[in-house]
Amino acid sequence: MMEQRDMALPGLEDVGALRDAVQRVLDDHWVPEGYAAPHAGTYPWQWLWDSCFHVLVWQALGRTDRAQVEMASLFGPQAQSGFVPHMNYVRRPGTHADLWGRDDASSITQPPMYGHAVAELVRAGTPPPEEVVASAAAGLTFLLEQRERHDSGLVLLCHPWESGADDSPRWDDCCPGGFDVERWRAEKNRLVTTIGFADDGSPVRNPAFPVASAGFNALLAFNTRELASVTGDGGLAAAADEVAFALDARWDDDLGTWVDAGPTADGSGRCRTADALLPLLVTADSTRAARVVADLCDLAAHGGPVGPTGVHRAEPAFDPTAYWRGPVWPQLAYLLVLGTTRFDPGAAAQLASTTVAGAWASGLAEYWHPDTGAGLGATPQSWTGLALLLAERA
Repeated sequence: MMEQRDMALPGLEDVGALRDAVQRVLDDHWVPEGYAAPHAGTYPWQWLWDSCFHVLVWQALGRTDRAQVEMASLFGPQAQSGFVPHMNYVRRPGTHADLWGRDDASSITQPPMYGHAVAELVRAGTPPPEEVVASAAAGLTFLLEQRERHDSGLVLLCHPWESGADDSPRWDDCCPGGFDVERWRAEKNRLVTTIGFADDGSPVRNPAFPVASAGFNALLAFNTRELASVTGDGGLAAAADEVAFALDARWDDDLGTWVDAGPTADGSGRCRTADALLPLLVTADSTRAARVVADLCDLAAHGGPVGPTGVHRAEPAFDPTAYWRGPVWPQLAYLLVLGTTRFDPGAAAQLASTTVAGAWASGLAEYWHPDTGAGLGATPQSWTGLALLLAERA
C-alpha cells in the first residue's frame, strides 16, 4: 500500500509512474472472487459502479483478462427482472442480511455504469461475452421499464445511496430536523425499510423517498446511449433520448444547474452539486453546456487546482473536507471530463490535468481536498485509478 508522503507530484509527461502506482493498487486489492475491492479495509465487498470503473482501469493497464472477469462478476447477483444490486457479498454471504433482507447482495442499485463499461470494452476491440452484454441491457431495461417514474418523466430513486452520492446536500430536505451526520445515517437505514419491491424482490418504488435525481437520470440516459451505440438497439437509444429530454426540462438558468424532481425540487434538490451537472453527458443544448463548463473551470464556482469541487463554493453546504459536501470525487471528475469533451475539448483537457494532479497528490485517495489535494476517505482507493485514463486526455 502507498502512503501519501510517497506521492510527489509528477509532470504529466511521467505517466509511467502513475501507471505503476495504479497497477500496484489494483493488484493489491484484487480478490479471488473476481473483482478489485475498493479498499481492502474500509470497502472489502464489491460495489456496482466501483467495479464498472475498475473495468475501465484494468483495460487501460492492458489487463483485459481482469477487465473481463470483473465485468462479468458484477452481474453475479442480478435478478431475473434485470435488477443489479449495488453490493455483492460473494466473499461472505449473509453480511448485512439484517439490513437488506437477503444474504447475497443489497436490495438497492447504483448508477448503471455498466453500459459505458461494455461500450468501452467493445471500442477497445475486446468485447465481453454476449451474455454479459445481455445482462447490461437487462439492467438498464429494468430501470427504464419497471422502476416507477415521477410525473416529469424521470426515473425515481428508491434510496439516496442509489445515486452514488450518499450524503449529497441534495438530500438535506429528507433528513428530519436538518442535515446531521448521525441523524442522517439513522434515516438512511430507515429508508431501506420503506422500499416497495416487485414479486421477485426487485426495488421499484419508495414512497418515503420519491426523489428523481438529475445526476442518476443523466447516468441512466448516458449508459443506455453507450450500450445502444455498440449494440445497435434502437429501442434503448429511444429510451435514452426520452430520459435526456425530460432532464433538460429540469434546467434552472438562474442557478446554472439541473434540478431534481419530486418533494425536494423547491429546496435541497436545487443545491449546486457536481453530480447535478452530469446531464452534461447527454444534453444537446450547447448554451447550457457552456455555462456548466465555465463553472467547472471557475475558481469561485466548481473550479479548483486539483479537480472540480463536489459542491459549488458559493453554496452554504460547501465544506472542502466533509464527505460529499465539497471534496473532489475522481469518478465524478472523470464523467464531467467526458461530458465537457463533447463541447470544449480544451477545457476537458484542463479539467483532466487538474484532477490527475489531485489524484496523485492525495495518494490515490477515495476523495480529496479541492484546494490542497490532501487525501480524504479510504486511501488508496481502486476507482481513483481513473486518473490513468484522465492522464491520457490531459
